[in-house]
Amino acid sequence: MSYHTRRRDVLKGVGVAGAVGLAGCMNGGGGGGGGDSGPDMLTVIGYPESGIQLFRDYYSESDGSEDILIPDGLQDASLPGQVGNDMENVTGTAPAAGGPNQEAFESLFEDAYDSSPGVFTSQSYDSAAALILANVAAGENSGEAIRDQLRRIANPDGDEYGPDQLVDAVEAVANGDNINYQGASSAVNFDENGDPASAAYSIWEFGGQDAESVEIDETQTFEGENPDGSGDMADESPGGTGREVDLGILLPETGDLASTGQPMIRAAELPAQQVNDSDLDIEVNAQFEDTNTSPDQGVSGAESLISSGVPAICGTASSGVNVPVCEEALIPNEVVGCSPSSTALSVTNLEDDGYIFRTAPSDQLQGRVMAQVAAERLEAETAAVLYVNNDYGQQLSERFSEVFEDEFDGEVYDQISFNIGESSYSSVVQDALSSG
Repeated sequence: MSYHTRRRDVLKGVGVAGAVGLAGCMNGGGGGGGGDSGPDMLTVIGYPESGIQLFRDYYSESDGSEDILIPDGLQDASLPGQVGNDMENVTGTAPAAGGPNQEAFESLFEDAYDSSPGVFTSQSYDSAAALILANVAAGENSGEAIRDQLRRIANPDGDEYGPDQLVDAVEAVANGDNINYQGASSAVNFDENGDPASAAYSIWEFGGQDAESVEIDETQTFEGENPDGSGDMADESPGGTGREVDLGILLPETGDLASTGQPMIRAAELPAQQVNDSDLDIEVNAQFEDTNTSPDQGVSGAESLISSGVPAICGTASSGVNVPVCEEALIPNEVVGCSPSSTALSVTNLEDDGYIFRTAPSDQLQGRVMAQVAAERLEAETAAVLYVNNDYGQQLSERFSEVFEDEFDGEVYDQISFNIGESSYSSVVQDALSSG
């Protein structure tokens, strides 16, 4: 069937199977494949600013009969309005706010900003909160000490605290108590690679050209082999009060991810506001730098924060920025990085001496979720992939293609890269639609 004609009440009976593990054309698509008819579906991996032009070019080349699958990088409710199409043939997947304290975070965010949180805002809050707690537990603005405290304040054992009890949690770690921070995005248990040991994913759709938010069809939580986390941590927490806690926030206020990054920045600023508005004898000095969704500006921003004495940074957002920032600035200077949204597989494999963490799950999982959605929800047998030419796009494209072919007997006709900021994407769209 052509999936873009479905209604949402039909969707809800078909889901991504819970067995998924963490380790873990111009002629029209649909109809089970066949080289001359083009692929059943397109997978598009990119960011909103370039996505506007790419989808404008797509809808000028196609009648929209292909199903399109996109990941979190393109989750922007304003995209249909900017494209000039309701984009009803598009289905998305994204890491979700599926933690035990999701509702508490949503209330905090709405009270502070009079708006609803968006994609990766819960991960941003959890990243900043965990870094503040680890700093207070360490008793000093030291990257090495904060690194060693992160699992101690997040992984079991200890008294549980959530976002609405953050001030109490800060007081507890200042007193040297063991705590178990339970977040909005997940339980925030870090594995041996600094990745989340469990994660929630939403399957969503655009709401139309005038919508202010996307429409979530369902959210499911997936756990790894060790959901309580693992890895090295400090034996005790020195704690202490009467001091200033330094925190860096390195996220995209401008550039290709500006629409996603701005709510993330506000979420990352919330934990500092909570502590500073309390009567604790601790002040959080949160310093912000804009990455402009650019590797060069990301590295420059990180270096500026490091020069000012920041020992830990909430950021960055895109993996194309995060990897060079980690390799060129954070790791050499022994500064902790905790990204809320950098999901590329290469982040897990960084030689980081334990300094790099993230509250967003690896695309090892999202590629698998996307392949299963393609095969089981969209009933696609063939696909073509368009991906942004960076670590995030290339690695997620490869992971999706591998799982779609090896585990769901699908066929990926082609994986086609595109660059950010091009004036036209007609040629790559035509290549994808006519592949097979």
